[in-house]
Amino acid sequence: MRSLSEIETVSKRASRASGFSWGVAEEVGKNIKILEMFGLPGIKNLNEYYKKKKQMKFENLNLINVDNKSVKSKVCPITVGINFLDQIKTLEVLNEINFEKIAYPLLFLPFLSRSSEIIGKRLFVKFDDKEFLLNFNNNIYSNFLKIEIIELAQNVSVKFINNTDLFTENEWHELYRLSENTFVEESDSLKKAGAGAGLTDND
Repeated sequence: MRSLSEIETVSKRASRASGFSWGVAEEVGKNIKILEMFGLPGIKNLNEYYKKKKQMKFENLNLINVDNKSVKSKVCPITVGINFLDQIKTLEVLNEINFEKIAYPLLFLPFLSRSSEIIGKRLFVKFDDKEFLLNFNNNIYSNFLKIEIIELAQNVSVKFINNTDLFTENEWHELYRLSENTFVEESDSLKKAGAGAGLTDND
């Protein structure tokens, strides 16, 4: 089994050899490591994407808006991912962002996962019928369990989830009251061992 370090290094070098700058290539290397670490087929999709990249031109999407439509061809997942990550501080005020025709969308996913960590919000992502919940770049929950290549997502939506507690105030107070049983009342011996106790004045 290949190590995550090997996966990152080879992905970075292959990306540079495919025409991306070393800076972008480094980001791709990190991303493929994330996909493989989370059990998603990063290497498989990246390898296929670079083979297709030699044969056809993918559209670059630079400025991201609420609705992003492909003008001529399929959108490059790496370019749109780089720009999403760069613009995340301005994009986070939007409730939902939509894209059309992103090629090999799994390569776009780790950019979104890393964005989730930067803004401290979960993201709910859909590639057509495939759903992903991104949790601060710590893990990815998904209904996509196959180790396969996704060549195209016709419709991609990214929803920003506001941080809320998953429990009621009553549940919190009940648990807090239970935790109070661990509190220790201050005794005379504890007071004597407190701050300043045992110090002598040598002046």
